Amino acid sequence: MKKISLLSIALFIFAAGFAQNVSKITITGTGSIESIAFGLDENVIVNVSKDGNIGRWGYDRFQARGQENYQEILDTYVGRVEYYSQDADVAYRGKVKSIGRTTFTYYASYENDVFKGKLKTLGANNIEYYQAYDNDAYKGNIKSIGGTAISWYSSYDNEALRGKLKSFGSTSLGYYNSYEDKAFRGKLKNIDGYNYTYYSSFEKYSGSMKSGASLQTVGTARYYVRNY
Repeated sequence: MKKISLLSIALFIFAAGFAQNVSKITITGTGSIESIAFGLDENVIVNVSKDGNIGRWGYDRFQARGQENYQEILDTYVGRVEYYSQDADVAYRGKVKSIGRTTFTYYASYENDVFKGKLKTLGANNIEYYQAYDNDAYKGNIKSIGGTAISWYSSYDNEALRGKLKSFGSTSLGYYNSYEDKAFRGKLKNIDGYNYTYYSSFEKYSGSMKSGASLQTVGTARYYVRNY
C-alpha cells in the first residue's frame, strides 16, 4: 500500500511538471512568432507573446478529444482562476495569478524597466529576457524558458530576418532573405532539416505554401506554420 501511495505521488508531480511545457509555437505567414503556447493540466492552453505577455488562454476542447486545434479555438475554463488584487504591485495587479494548480508571477515595477510586468514564472518554469543593453532587434524578448535557451536574429542580420526566432533550444530556424522573390522573402525557410517552399510572384497562389508540413514536431516543441 505504501509503495502504491509513493508511486501515485511521483506520477502526480511528474504530470504537473510535464503539463507546463511549451506545447506549440505559432509562426505567421510573414515568419513572425504569433505566440508560444503552454499546455497546463485539464487541457488548458495559455498563449504567451515573444516579449512575455499573456494573451489568449482557455480550455482546448480539441486537445481533450485528441485532435489538433488548427483554428486555435479556446473555450472558457470553468475551474478555479485567481487574479492579483488591486493591492498588489502596480506592474501586475489584475493579472492572472493562478489557473487550476498552475501559478503565475511577474516582474515588479521596481525591477528592470525592460522586465517589469512581464511573466516571471509559469508553474515550474522560470522565464528570463534579453536586457536593455542587448541588440535592439530582440531586447525585451524571451531569452529562456526553464532550461531552454531562445535566440533571435539581430539588427546586423539580413533585414528580412531581423527580430525573428533563430533557435529554440537545439532547434534552429531559417528564413528567406530580402533579396529573394518578394512573394516569400521573410517567410520561414526551414526548421532544422524540414524545408518550406512557396509559390513565387509569377505563379498562381503567389506566396502560399508550396511544400512543408504546417504542423511540425521538432525537438521538444511543435511548430504551427500558418499560410497567412
